[in-house]
Parts: sequence; structure tokens; C-alpha cells
Amino acid sequence: MGLFVIIYPTPELNLENNMRKVIPLFILLYISCEDSIKTTEDSDILFISSEGTFGNSDGSIAVIKNNQVIQSVENIGDVVQSLLVDGDKLFVIANNSHLIKKYTITESGLNLPGIEISTNNSSPRNMVIVNDKLYFTNWNSMDVKILNLNTYAIETSIPLQGIPEDIVYDGQYLWISLPNLELYDTNQGSSVVKIDISSNSILQTYEVGRGPQQLIIDNNFLWISRTFYSSDWYTAYYGSSKLDLETGEVTINNYGPGIVCGGGILKINEIVYRTTSGGIAPLDDDLSLNLSAKIGSLSTRTPYSAFHDNDDILYLGTSDYNAPDTVFTYNEIGELETFISVGALPNDYAIWKNN
Repeated sequence: MGLFVIIYPTPELNLENNMRKVIPLFILLYISCEDSIKTTEDSDILFISSEGTFGNSDGSIAVIKNNQVIQSVENIGDVVQSLLVDGDKLFVIANNSHLIKKYTITESGLNLPGIEISTNNSSPRNMVIVNDKLYFTNWNSMDVKILNLNTYAIETSIPLQGIPEDIVYDGQYLWISLPNLELYDTNQGSSVVKIDISSNSILQTYEVGRGPQQLIIDNNFLWISRTFYSSDWYTAYYGSSKLDLETGEVTINNYGPGIVCGGGILKINEIVYRTTSGGIAPLDDDLSLNLSAKIGSLSTRTPYSAFHDNDDILYLGTSDYNAPDTVFTYNEIGELETFISVGALPNDYAIWKNN
């Protein structure tokens, strides 16, 4: 059985802008299953969440296998913020619906309807799992809450001096970014905190520059993307920071206004990249953007999200703030391969490995 692929005779620069228009010239190529475009391993499943439009509870998840959307889970909640695969379970946070959903994963997709866990108006954001506990950050309650995965009850919380965003685990400690001192303060926060999960207490606070957002850990460094705004919200400023987890030394680079940078940070083949104009660029030792090695040229738009699946496929999510939106895929040598149509504002990704 074969797969038909439409190849548009437009340069990569124009593909994003034209894909929703009728293009009279195209070539239909017949490609055998063995030669089909690679995204994930044949037996694996990729999940892409889309936030949806604020206030409409139209957040969604696209379930993708063998390059095809095999299931679309619609109307999950208001602002679907993050995804996490744990074994055969998929956890989903809906920020403005104040809930966590848990689905069972099978070879054919998600078993519905799943279960729903209220977070009591906490405005949850991002999560990690350590052993049998799910730790998640919360805007309204300004804390990290701990969900017991045996009982699905929230056991306790860790108060924070700020509004948290991302959360990562280094094998011993939790790290939390605090981009705001209070809600919607143009990202006046400037710290990350280190938390001991044995005592559920903050061990140390590090000043890393204004507006810390996404975090990744690599080679004993905590890498931090930063975004903050002028007092009228009109001008966005971007930067990156790096914390040496052994010495506590912090490196900060502010890119200033006018840099189309975005909030994403990720690692590909031992190199840390930052989202920037039309794609992602490696960070040099001083955290400057190495634009000469940038992957992606999706017009002048900065990707709304970025993900690498460790099988040499890069996903760049783009948005015009209306459904459908588009996720573009790039191969290991940086060539644009295909695109996936998803809901409004694609923002997070997770892969289930069918071992």
C-alpha cells in the first residue's frame, strides 16, 4: 500500500504562507511505504497538543502514527498547556480549566474519555514525574503541587515567592523558573529555584536575568530561555542564561528588543538551540545566537514551539492564532520534509515508545 504526498513547487520560505491557499501547480508522487517520509519509528506514537483559543475550551491533541493523524481529541479544555508520557499513560494539563487529564495509551491511540483531576483553581502549567509522584507548577496558587499517582490525590504543595513556569528534574533536585513576581507583571521575575524533594523545601535561589521561561538540563548546566516586556507590553525583549550546577556560576546574555527569538530551548545532538526568526539556532559559549547554523526558514515568523524526537526529526509549530495551525518537520540535515495540520497554537509534544 502506498502513500501519496503533495510536493509544492514553492521555496521553503513561501510554503508556510501558501499552504492554506489553493495552489494550481503540484506534483503527485507515489511513494512506497518503505520510502515514506520518516517522522517517528513505525510503532511509536507522537502526541502534539494545541492550546486552543483562550476562553473557548477548544484545546486539542493530535495523535500521530506512521506519519498520519490517527486520532484527534478535541475540546479537552481551556489552554492545553503541557503533555507528559509516563509508561502507557499520557498526562495533560489544561491551564485555564484548572485540571489534569490522564489517558491510557494503546497502539491505536488514546482510550477515551480518560480521567480528570481538578487542581482547585490553581492554574497549572508544567509538570515532571519522579517515582510515583507528579510535580506541577501553578500560577494562581504560586506553588508546586504534588499529585500522588497511586491515589490521584494532591498530597501537598511547595510555596514559592513568585509565579512559576517550567519545571525540570536533574535526578536529585527540582528546578523551577519564576518569570513573574505577580500575575501579568511584564515578567519582572528573574530567578530559578532549586528544590529538595525529600523535604519539599527550597534549597537555593539563583538570579538568572529577567523573565526566565523554559528550562533544560545538559552536561551539568541548567539552560534557560528568557522573555520579558516593556511596561506597556508593546516591546518584547529576549535573552538566554546558563547556570553551572556545580559552581553556581551564572552566564547571562540579553539579546535586546527587535530580535525575533521566542521562548523555546532544546538540545539536538549535544548542542543546545534557541528558537529564533523562522527556526532554531545553536547557542555559542557566551549564549549568543549562531544564526549561520540556523535550522528552518519559515518566513520571518518565530516558531511558536519546537521539539526534537531524538530520531533526527525536528518539529516546528507555527500559528496564526486560529485553527488549523501547522507543525513543520525537518530531517537530520535540516531539510524541510512535510507538515502536520493541528489545532490552534501547537505548543507541546510527547512520544510514546512502543517497546
